Amino acid sequence: MTYADKPWLKSYKLGPYKLEHSLAPFPEEPLYKVVDDAAAKYPGQTAVLFLDRKIRYGELKVLADKLAAALIGLGVQRGDRVCVFLPNCPEFIISDWAILKTGAAMVPTSILRTDDGLVHEAGSSQSRVIICREEQLERVLGLKEKCGYENIIVTSTAGYDVKGLSASLPEGVYEFRKLLDETDPVAAPVDIDPKEDLCELAFTGGATGVPKGVMVTHFNRYCCILQGFPWMLKPLLRGLAGKASVFLPVPLSHAYGHYTYQAAAALGLRVILMPDPRDTQMLVEYIRKYRPFMIPTVPTQLMRIAQARVGKMNVIPICGAAPLPREVSERIKKEMGTPVSEGYGLTETSPLTHFNISPFSKVTGFMAKEKRGMGVPSPDTECKLVDPDTGEEVPFGDPGEVVVRGPQIMKGYWPEQGSGLTTDGWLHTGDIAYMDEDGYFHLSDRLKDMVNVSGMKVYTTLVDEVLYKHPGVHMAAAIGVPDPNTPGSERVMAIIQLKDDYKEKVTTAEIRDFCREHLSPYAVPKFVEFRDELPMTVTEKLFKKALRDEIVARF
Repeated sequence: MTYADKPWLKSYKLGPYKLEHSLAPFPEEPLYKVVDDAAAKYPGQTAVLFLDRKIRYGELKVLADKLAAALIGLGVQRGDRVCVFLPNCPEFIISDWAILKTGAAMVPTSILRTDDGLVHEAGSSQSRVIICREEQLERVLGLKEKCGYENIIVTSTAGYDVKGLSASLPEGVYEFRKLLDETDPVAAPVDIDPKEDLCELAFTGGATGVPKGVMVTHFNRYCCILQGFPWMLKPLLRGLAGKASVFLPVPLSHAYGHYTYQAAAALGLRVILMPDPRDTQMLVEYIRKYRPFMIPTVPTQLMRIAQARVGKMNVIPICGAAPLPREVSERIKKEMGTPVSEGYGLTETSPLTHFNISPFSKVTGFMAKEKRGMGVPSPDTECKLVDPDTGEEVPFGDPGEVVVRGPQIMKGYWPEQGSGLTTDGWLHTGDIAYMDEDGYFHLSDRLKDMVNVSGMKVYTTLVDEVLYKHPGVHMAAAIGVPDPNTPGSERVMAIIQLKDDYKEKVTTAEIRDFCREHLSPYAVPKFVEFRDELPMTVTEKLFKKALRDEIVARF
């Protein structure tokens, strides 16, 4: 048997229910059909809950249609790009669906981007319009010439539906609220070609290099949505669709957050949106208050939740965007009483390729014990593990680079179709994983994060797992640094943020002795450094590249 035989199909089960092995042929539909269908089926269901602001699906469609007409009035055409430079807020979601209805592609940009980052994303994408909040207007105006956008749409910080802008706006700047008030809904969305036209031009996070523009078509994202929750939860949809809630504390500007709220709309779910994903107190308060069905998170958020003690509740935490240390997963399960589901994917995969089904079976009472790991490939996703040096498939159970192909895989890196893919459509992810006997995949490391210790490969995620077992460790990152005694070789270094109660009490020697109990001698960190804080990416992932670049510069 080979990976082409898809041995994971035997694990396509939600408890006693068998899940479909294939969803082909996929519909060739524009992505905005998702919100139009939700408005038709669940017009009174809350689409977005943000602080005290609420938008129902029926209202969301009208708002999107109005903004689409306004964008067309500003000259936006099919094939153009519109940059959305907003934090988590309803305006982001309205803008997204509106842009799709013009035939243009959204360019989501984090408000934490530097000026150079904004110029790179808005400028290289050749965005014609940028949408921002009033506190960013001066900055956006100052970068207009470098970025090249023609028009700016600005909304108040309080919210377009809460307060208008009091100051007069310069030429070429339009108020979000007035555009909605003064524009009739677009009569009909622009006709598009789902397999060719982009719904999104998203830039990678830059955690491993210069951010690349990823071309995602309407077909890519629509397929990915269908391959996710609608497929996996099909046996339970009667009790969930149009009724359940998703608490979303991850940035909408990131592929993970962007995909999740679009997928939620496909099921008519209420999205509870959190303004600042870094606000631990609000994160915990919202979980306790709303008790949502699902909570998509990143590992650092789960670390904070575990410390905050939210208590037992029947919700499903989902972790993505970075490897989840086993110790953190166990802490959450012990604290909340529910296992953590994991998913895997990249911006280049729209973004889902693998999903861990078993915690959903566990929570619904259909499975005695859940499995860990990034899960099984979604339906109609081909996956194989190959030797990074030879390109040959590795035996089942051995680690290899994850290589994927499917209808959700990007069109290519901007602006060249097919770039970043093999001639037959495979994407090399740069991640190392192994597959177990049930067809579940388990992430080992990124190729760029592996450490070469005198020819021996050390997976830094394995070292991370051990570090998190230490009772005093709050966050940790293992990286490779040059071996001062052996040119061309590396040694492992651990950078650690201790829990408050353990600061000044844990020593370097204690950490190294602890690691010797769990790791091979060559994998034990040669160097240990304690810090009050560790660097994060704009999506709240531990920024190993920044740490490595900084520390390697010392050697």
